[in-house]
Amino acid sequence: MALFSKIGSGGGTGRRLTGMARFTELLDRDFKRYFLGNLITLACFLPFGAGVLYAILSSSILVLIPFCIIGGAIAGPGLSCMYDIIYRSLRDAPGKFMENYRRAWKQNWRQSVIPGIIFCLLIGFYLFMVMMFWWASSAPGYGTITVFIVGLVVMTMIFSLYWPQLVLFDQSGLQRLKNCILFMLRYFPRTFGCSVLQLAYWVVLALFLPWSVVMLLLTGFWFILFLANFLMYDTMDEALHIEEEIAKAYPDQTPFYEDDQAWLKRKQEEENEGKG
Repeated sequence: MALFSKIGSGGGTGRRLTGMARFTELLDRDFKRYFLGNLITLACFLPFGAGVLYAILSSSILVLIPFCIIGGAIAGPGLSCMYDIIYRSLRDAPGKFMENYRRAWKQNWRQSVIPGIIFCLLIGFYLFMVMMFWWASSAPGYGTITVFIVGLVVMTMIFSLYWPQLVLFDQSGLQRLKNCILFMLRYFPRTFGCSVLQLAYWVVLALFLPWSVVMLLLTGFWFILFLANFLMYDTMDEALHIEEEIAKAYPDQTPFYEDDQAWLKRKQEEENEGKG
């Protein structure tokens, strides 16, 4: 039984769990939040996905660009809210889902539009290039494939670090980008590994289309983003002082843990005060 004051976390131990116990705790506690957030995020990406599909079917990059811009302006805020859900969960921040979601959208939509457009333009171009490789009469050379893969991994690494900063801190885009580069250089193996994990996830889903549409509805964005950021969270907190900075700016979001004995004692005191 998890006994808690502000939020359900710690399993009644009076401290934050670690490792697999922490992983399963977050899934058990916040699955509904992840699932609902994923459905909204998928809806936000629908214009982008439909536009890219139409551009590929019509073999027109001139069609691709405006659809990526329009779709990115919608997808960016949706993706930022998905990251907000995940990082509130990782920080054990309290609050109801819809209340937090509305707050996240209001706070992040303006500053997430431009990154969303850039992100979708890059993804759109990469998807279009994949189809060009597929349509080509001869296979691309090893050099072309290497440049393609390296660029895709670097892009994933940068955006994997950029989006969390966007939802957590009030900074300029250049400062976030600088932090991304410094973090990548200092923690390259972990950042690289988590980025490759994300790419592998999306490649598998793409290879099994259209059957993987069901998985998009069930796991979609939330599962791989949760997994990757769960693996990265302690390192990011150490480097960016996430919980320390959030506690200063928003004291009400500071998690509070207590063990079963402390919880029982507090409840008894509250009952006695109520009777008095």
